[in-house]
Amino acid sequence: MLDTLIDRMCRLFAFLMVAALALMVIMVFGNVVLRYGFNSGITVSEELSRWLFVWMTFLGAVVALRNHGHLGTDVLVSRLPVFGKKLCLGATHLIMLYLCWLMGQGAWQQSVINIGTTSAVMEASMAWLYASGIVFAVLAGAIIVLEFTRLVTGRLREDQLVAIVESEEEVAHGPVVIEGGKP
Repeated sequence: MLDTLIDRMCRLFAFLMVAALALMVIMVFGNVVLRYGFNSGITVSEELSRWLFVWMTFLGAVVALRNHGHLGTDVLVSRLPVFGKKLCLGATHLIMLYLCWLMGQGAWQQSVINIGTTSAVMEASMAWLYASGIVFAVLAGAIIVLEFTRLVTGRLREDQLVAIVESEEEVAHGPVVIEGGKP
């Protein structure tokens, strides 16, 4: 049930990222056409595009974390016995949780500091921009805790103990199977 909720949230985030990207393209392209063709422009487009890009990046990082889509290397870890793989995965999850804590704490502090500060053009509270870091830290932390719990309770298969992807092709199409059946 929790997996279904997280998967639906990630699908929503993917839709929001596509919408944000489409809005950014329309605003920036429209602004270029208006500036060069009609000597005018959309005042809010540059600032709003920057905000959308920040939010899109943080939401994309949550989706990539859920799908194990971050690139990495497993030269050492893949050669370890199962216990070593579990130990390394557990250590990386604990480090990532600590980094989520730091990210959330810093984003919270920036939000509090900037709650009364407004952006130059949109005149929206700058806390909304820094809230993207809070959202990322909370959601990424929840995903990491869920996966760490699965590791500790023994609900991960051996092939799930190396939680990185070595190539962009694997992210897009799944693991590449080489002759002999091994990925």
